[in-house]
Amino acid sequence: MRRVRGVLAALLAGGLLAGCSTVPSNSPTVRITQVAEAPDGPVGIEPVPPASGAAPEEVVGGFIDASASLIRNHPVARQFLTGEAARSWSDSGGVTVISASYSAVSTQQGTVEVTAELVGTVDSRGVFEVGDGTVFTRSFTLTDDSGEWRITDPEDGLLLLLPDFQRTYDQVDAYFLDPTGSRLVPDPRFLVTGQAQPNALVERLIAGPSSAIAAGVTNPLADARLRTTVASDGQTATVDLTGLEDASDARLAALSGQLVWSLEQVGLRSVRVLRNGRPLGLPDVPPLQSVDDWAGLAPDVSPVEAVGHYLEAGALRRADGQPAPGPAGEGAYGLASAAVSADARTGALGLTAGVTTAGGTATLIAGPYGGELVPVLTGGSFTEPTAAGTRPEIWTVRDGSEVIRLPSGGAPQTVNAPTLAGLGRATLFQLSPDGVRAAVVVETVQGGRLLVGTVVRTDDVVTVRDLRSVTPSLSQVIDVAWRSPGSLLVLAGDPGEQRTVPYSVGVDGWGLTTVTTAGLPGQPTAIAAAPSRQPLAAADGTVWLLAGGNWVTLVRGEQPLTGTAPFYPV
Repeated sequence: MRRVRGVLAALLAGGLLAGCSTVPSNSPTVRITQVAEAPDGPVGIEPVPPASGAAPEEVVGGFIDASASLIRNHPVARQFLTGEAARSWSDSGGVTVISASYSAVSTQQGTVEVTAELVGTVDSRGVFEVGDGTVFTRSFTLTDDSGEWRITDPEDGLLLLLPDFQRTYDQVDAYFLDPTGSRLVPDPRFLVTGQAQPNALVERLIAGPSSAIAAGVTNPLADARLRTTVASDGQTATVDLTGLEDASDARLAALSGQLVWSLEQVGLRSVRVLRNGRPLGLPDVPPLQSVDDWAGLAPDVSPVEAVGHYLEAGALRRADGQPAPGPAGEGAYGLASAAVSADARTGALGLTAGVTTAGGTATLIAGPYGGELVPVLTGGSFTEPTAAGTRPEIWTVRDGSEVIRLPSGGAPQTVNAPTLAGLGRATLFQLSPDGVRAAVVVETVQGGRLLVGTVVRTDDVVTVRDLRSVTPSLSQVIDVAWRSPGSLLVLAGDPGEQRTVPYSVGVDGWGLTTVTTAGLPGQPTAIAAAPSRQPLAAADGTVWLLAGGNWVTLVRGEQPLTGTAPFYPV
C-alpha cells in the first residue's frame, strides 16, 4: 500500500489529477444503445423464427423475443421484418427493456401498440438512467403483402423484456480516480455477457467516465488506445496500450490500478499491462499485477477505527454502548446529530461535527474527536453533518438550501449548488465515501425525493451539480446512507403497506429492492451504512444492527441500546 501512495503522490505533484477531465431489478423498462459487441455464435436461449399464419400481435411479440438473441446482427429478429426493413434496421441504435408483463394490442388493421412499464435507458457506453415513471408505448406498422404479417417500421435498436436484459447483460463498474488520486470511483456500466466483456470494459475506460460524474473524477487512461484486443488466458488478461509514449511512471501506475480493479470484476485476477508491446517497467510493480498491488486504491474501504456511533439523550456513543471520549460522549452539547471524519492514511478518527438546537436556533459545532467542540456557524436549521473518506472536512446544508463545507482547521465555506434551491428544501445531504457524489433528499408535495449529484472541484471552487433522481418510484424518503461508493440504503414510505421500509439501490437507480425489517421492534426512523460495515437502524428509540438477514441488538445477547441518529465515521 505504501508503494501505491508514493507513486500516486508523485502523480498529484505532476498535476495529472489537478483537472477533472441502472436498471432496477423490480422496475419497469430500459432504453439501451449497443453496449458491447455480441459474440458471433449463439449463447443462452435462442429465439424461434415466425410461425406460419402468425397474427400481427404474435409477430410483434416474436420480434421482441428475438431481440434477446446474442447472435451478431440478430438474424432471427430480422425474419419478423419486411425485406426492406430487415436490410435497413440497425440493432445498435438503442435498446429498450420493458417489464415482463406488457401488452401488444392491434389498434387498427396492420397496427400493433406495445405498452409497458419504463425502467430507464442505457446509452452507448453502457450507462443506465432510471426511468421517470412514465408508461412506455411504441406502435408497430405491419403489412401482409407477402402473405404473412411482417413489421415495416422497426425503430433502430433492441426492445428487450427485463428478464431477457438481465440474462444477457451484466453490470460492472468502470473505475476512475477521485481528484486526490487516493481512491477509485465506480461508474456502473452494463455490458453484454460473454468473452468480449474484458475488451468492452477497457474500451469504456478509455472512452472516459459517464457525463454524470465526468467533472468530478480523473481518467489516467484518457488519450490512450488499445493496440490490440484485450487477450485473456484463464484468469490473466493482457492489455497492450499505445498513445502513452510520454506518460510518466505516476500516470502509468494510476492507470494500472484502474485497469486491474476494473478487470478483476470479470474474473481476471491478474493483468499484464503493456505499452507498445513492451512491459511498463514500473519500479516495485510486478509484470503481472493484481488488486493486492494496488490495495491503496480500493474503492470499498473503511478505517478500522470507524466503528458505528449513535446519540443517546444528546450524548455521543460508540456501537458497543460506551461513551465516545471527551465532552461529546458526556452529553455536554446536547447533540441532535453528528458526524466524524477519519484520517485517510492512518484511519484515526479526527474532525468531529455536531448540530445543537436551542431557543429556535441551530448551531454547527466542530473540533477534534474526543476534544472540545466549538461553535462555527448558526442558522435556522442544519442537515445532519456528513464526511467523506478522502478529505478531512464536514459538510451540511443550512436552512434547506445553502450547502456548507467545513475543512479541518478552516472556516466554513458556501458550496455552489446552482440547481438545489429550485428542487425543494434539502432535508438530508450525505457525501459518498469517496467524496465524488452527494445524495440529497428534498421536500416535495409528495414527500422526500432522493437525488444524487456530483461534487466538482476546480482550483478553490467546489460545486454540487448534475442532481438527478435515482428512485422516482419512492416519494416519501426520510433517510439515506451510502452502503458503498456505488450503492445506497434508502429509508422511505411504502404507500401500499402504510409503513416505512429500507431499500437498497444502485447509484444509477438499478436494482431497487426492499431490505428486511425482521427483528426491528417498530418502524425504522433512521439508517446508517458504510463500505464493508453492517448497516445500522434506529427504531422505537433503540439502535439495531443488520446481521445474517435480521436486525439484532448492537451487543449480541444483550438488551437493545437506547439511541437515535446512528452513523459511521468515514
